[in-house]
Amino acid sequence: MRFCALLCCVASSAIAFPALAQTRGVPTPDADATPAATANQPSDIVVTAKRLDTAREHIQPSLGASNYEITSATIKALPGGENQQFNQILLQAPGVVQDGFGQFHVRDDHNGLQYRINGTILPEGLAVFGQTLSPRLVDKVNILTGALPAQYGLRTAGIIDITTKSGLFDNGGTASIYGGSHNTIQPSLTYGGSSGSTNYFVSGDYRHSGLGIESVDGRSNPVHDDTDQYQAFTYIDHILDDQNRVSFVGGYSNQWFQIPNPVGQQPSAGWSVGGQTAFPSEKLNETQLEKTGFGQVAFLHDAEPLTVQASLFARYSSLRYRPDILGELLYNGQAQQAYKQDFAIGGQVDAVYHVGDAHTLRGGLLVTRDRSTSATMTNVFPVDGNGAQAGEPIAIVDNSGKTATSFSAYLQDEWTLLPKLTLNYGARYDLYNGYRREGQLSPRVNLVWQPGDIYTLHAGYSRYFVPPPFELVGNTSIAKFVGTSAYPAVTVNDVPYAERQDYFDVGFQAKPSRYFTYGIDAYYRISKNLIDEGQFGAPIILTPFNYKQGRIGGIEANMSYARGGLLAYANFAAAKAKGRSIVSSQFSFGQDDLDYIARHYIYLDHDQTFTGSAGLSYAFAQGTKLGGSMIYGSGLRRDDDVNSIPNGAKLSPYAQFNLTASQHLAGPNLDIRFDVINLLDHKYEIRDGTGVGVGAPQYGPRRGFFVGVSKAF
Repeated sequence: MRFCALLCCVASSAIAFPALAQTRGVPTPDADATPAATANQPSDIVVTAKRLDTAREHIQPSLGASNYEITSATIKALPGGENQQFNQILLQAPGVVQDGFGQFHVRDDHNGLQYRINGTILPEGLAVFGQTLSPRLVDKVNILTGALPAQYGLRTAGIIDITTKSGLFDNGGTASIYGGSHNTIQPSLTYGGSSGSTNYFVSGDYRHSGLGIESVDGRSNPVHDDTDQYQAFTYIDHILDDQNRVSFVGGYSNQWFQIPNPVGQQPSAGWSVGGQTAFPSEKLNETQLEKTGFGQVAFLHDAEPLTVQASLFARYSSLRYRPDILGELLYNGQAQQAYKQDFAIGGQVDAVYHVGDAHTLRGGLLVTRDRSTSATMTNVFPVDGNGAQAGEPIAIVDNSGKTATSFSAYLQDEWTLLPKLTLNYGARYDLYNGYRREGQLSPRVNLVWQPGDIYTLHAGYSRYFVPPPFELVGNTSIAKFVGTSAYPAVTVNDVPYAERQDYFDVGFQAKPSRYFTYGIDAYYRISKNLIDEGQFGAPIILTPFNYKQGRIGGIEANMSYARGGLLAYANFAAAKAKGRSIVSSQFSFGQDDLDYIARHYIYLDHDQTFTGSAGLSYAFAQGTKLGGSMIYGSGLRRDDDVNSIPNGAKLSPYAQFNLTASQHLAGPNLDIRFDVINLLDHKYEIRDGTGVGVGAPQYGPRRGFFVGVSKAF
């Protein structure tokens, strides 16, 4: 069977802001400047640690890009708090569009996201990091978009830059239990501490739910949709002296999913196995197991005027899909058991050097090696010249492997032209050797002007080079399937190309008072070989492909207000994304679609015209907090069946409202929370199963009630 939050939002500038209230987004609710436990730490270690953290952040500032910040305290104030998945938190940012299976789209790009932990790149894997990373490890997360400076490359739609918690500032532990609707149960444990100049933070959690993947028919409790998920995280750092620190970050996730089933369907393609042609759809038994592990070792040296961070990193990920062989044969004419694994290692060096008062130079190198292997066994029917079944199923084995390497270097100058006018200019060079060997020199320039205390304006241009996601590139041997039910109608299969972009961005932020902030940002992107991804089989494995030409543009508006215990924010975005002429992975498409798209620009399947989010929270003096959040979408694209236009129509608009209430009990040091997700029980479609590269239908979550208790120790 085919299957296919409170936040900051203001454009940041090259000027360093002294307080969170001046950054782009919702200020931190009830954030203590220094936890009580910190008072027992040696003051010189605390001061050194804070200074080194500041130095690390100074290596890679946003420099005129749009920067959206979410803090740990903000996450806890959202409905669901730290118990929700990471991608749900990011949906509260401007221009972030919800999709199925933990995916989200930043500024109408499909999946061009780069994750960083403490300034070090986390190589992408087979699983979606929006699900594999736990919010419990986050001290703060910055989402960088727009015309990025030269230090950011390869994945440029959005930089998800995570600063982890540290035992020096998060001393002590928390044990919690959370659960409720959809058979959800989620125990978790965190602990942080320090000893001398060494500090550490660890977290772990387990989650079971009957709503592992979005429902395919809108049921509150879908058929065959259980999930079991384990996550663990460790951070350790050691201060060598006033100028040097070494740190380690490691994480692991193990996530098992049942693929949800529609109800009341029967095969209609006419296939037969041993005389059997019937198979109830609710009896299908398809599962997927995803594992991800990563580790980073970093050395930071800070001695003005030079600061350097050097890192080594590794990431392993695997995905195993187990089909229902009989059921998928009868429904689809093929059933594929798939196992993919990917192992990446690399090194990264970034440095900043101050040259007098007017210039700050930044430069760095990045080298990676990526090895991907794939093993599939596909059960298919032999067919005659007319495509009719000519015998009982046979199995075809197709195994392959490939290695990719990449090299990147950049140099950037932050030039203070005038006291309130800064020019950031530079360039980076990327060389990528995978299924293709491609490279590009990419200039970057940003101008930031702060005419007074209220306004900060920025305008920029960036040239981008974006290789296709190596671990997802399909390399099926089509010739092996000649004369079978799996042989595609289109046999052209060009390997995906790197995307090349010209990206323009302009915007401003305003802070007319200490309580109120608002801003607007506009962008336009011209792409050659625009990368998109689609699900073209039963496994939830995306396959990249290219549109020869692409055009994406939009505008974002945001506002936030914070005074006393009251916090409020609202974000709204409008966007349009189109592509023309598919020039890679053609065998995944029908010839009619290829012919139409070759002559016309069409909307990308993940295009959403209007996207919004909002939230309200109030903290009472007695330890009680009340709040709510919402997300709005005008609907992703679907096929226009009347006029036979791929992605020519859209789904219905939707709005999801969530509520939260919590109470802190000082005596036993307990926190109790109650959350309602989708308060109005609005049944809405994220996908309807049609569109270019779209799998099965997917629905948003139905109303759920959840209760949590956490004990600090």
